[in-house]
Amino acid sequence: MRKLIVFSSLLLAFTLLTAPPLYAAVVYRPGEGFHGEEEDSGALEKSASEQLHKAQALESEGSLKKAIGAYRALLRGFPASGAASQAQFKIAQLNEQTGEPERAFEAYSKYILNYPRGKEFDTVVERQFGIAKAFLDGERRKLFGMKTFGSMERAQKMFEEIVKSAPYSKEAPLAQFNIGMALEKQGQYAEAIAAYQLATDHYPNDDVAGDAQYQIGYVQMHLIENGSNDAASRLKARDAFEDFTVRYPQSEKIPQARENIAKLSGTSLKKNLEVARFYEKTKNFKAATIYYKGVIQEGKDAPEAEEARKAIERMKGNVGEDALRSGPENAQTGNKAREARKMQAQVDIASRPDYAGPPAPVVPEETAPEKPKLRTSGSPMPEPALPSQ
Repeated sequence: MRKLIVFSSLLLAFTLLTAPPLYAAVVYRPGEGFHGEEEDSGALEKSASEQLHKAQALESEGSLKKAIGAYRALLRGFPASGAASQAQFKIAQLNEQTGEPERAFEAYSKYILNYPRGKEFDTVVERQFGIAKAFLDGERRKLFGMKTFGSMERAQKMFEEIVKSAPYSKEAPLAQFNIGMALEKQGQYAEAIAAYQLATDHYPNDDVAGDAQYQIGYVQMHLIENGSNDAASRLKARDAFEDFTVRYPQSEKIPQARENIAKLSGTSLKKNLEVARFYEKTKNFKAATIYYKGVIQEGKDAPEAEEARKAIERMKGNVGEDALRSGPENAQTGNKAREARKMQAQVDIASRPDYAGPPAPVVPEETAPEKPKLRTSGSPMPEPALPSQ
């Protein structure tokens, strides 16, 4: 019974925290929706200018909640007046000053929606960004007037709203980057990478594009370090860092990116060296040679490459050079040929009944031996070419 009560309490708290923000006193007004009830500011004045002056006086004397009520009364009584945009801005600004950041963010959003050409537009977007950044940095949400715990999801949604409502603002590029940061902190790594990619694609000329490209590699490297240590993941991470070094050579993160590339390459060398050792131990010398040569080509002066050179010389001394050849050297040339021979060797070895090593890759169509084609019509077969005299 006690466990049920605890569980129910936790469920209620979770529901309240993931719902739109609630406040101690909540009222509903047509056209405005739910919002916190401000202090009574008295009767509505006869004109918008008089109501504005009243609200400004309350603000000046420090009665901020009454001032919010007066500005809100101005919006209700004189929605089409020239002072309406200023009143909406002041409602948001005063909520921020009284420690209600979520209420302020929502009020700023109403300003953007209703007054997209208002003179305070740029300031509004800037203040929204500041509130969202505070939540990204750990600002806590309020529940019944009390701060509870931070919400990366709330920060994410705020930044998404900024990008959507003000995509050409100066805050938009960094807001898009911070969507990725918020997703990354939530452990949603694939979504974070996609958000960073949007930052590089949509804002390629902004400084944030370089940081986003670096972060793509960083997140992928994090995944490798936490379990996804396969060749495809290492290649993606390394490619991301290499793209970064090419596209943003002046970045202060270049040294770290190069260090990460070396680290990822070293991991790949070690894995290939392990496979080569396995093939050598099981006397599959051709496959071992292919992998050892791959280590030499990729590692160059690395210790793994030196070990691979020594291994090839050792095998030559033990079984002879002919036993290490995988086929005629003039059959294909270049990197593509080497890759094709390497993959085909793995397939040949894996097909043996006594094979107990790593799984062989799927040989692409362009590297697999061409299969004879069946005739599909009654057209005559082409005449064979005569040998040259």
